[in-house]
Amino acid sequence: MGLLDGVLGNASKIDPAKIQQEFSQILAPGERVEHAYQLIRDYFVFTDKRFVLVEKQGLTGSKVEYHSIPYKSITHFSVETAGTFDLDAELKIWISSTAEPIQKQFNKKLSIYEVQSVLASYVLK
Repeated sequence: MGLLDGVLGNASKIDPAKIQQEFSQILAPGERVEHAYQLIRDYFVFTDKRFVLVEKQGLTGSKVEYHSIPYKSITHFSVETAGTFDLDAELKIWISSTAEPIQKQFNKKLSIYEVQSVLASYVLK
């Protein structure tokens, strides 16, 4: 991921094995990281059991918030593909009991269709 992508808020795919090791303290026994995407310092992770938003806070990023969302709490989601003038694709995820969706932007390096497919495979079980 280039510096400009990070500044613009675009997400890039990261190696699930790297996140599996980093998440070892917060994962349930037998839980495994299957997909992960990075957004500047923050990232979001799809495990076989839940969706996790990770927000690194402060100047050094040493303070970290892990927001776990069971897949059953996701009520609906949408994707907006990149256009001619708008080069970013966008993923929106609505969680039960919240009015505003979680929103993430993706550059053309990462297929929004891949991310939507991953999310659908967990939510539509």
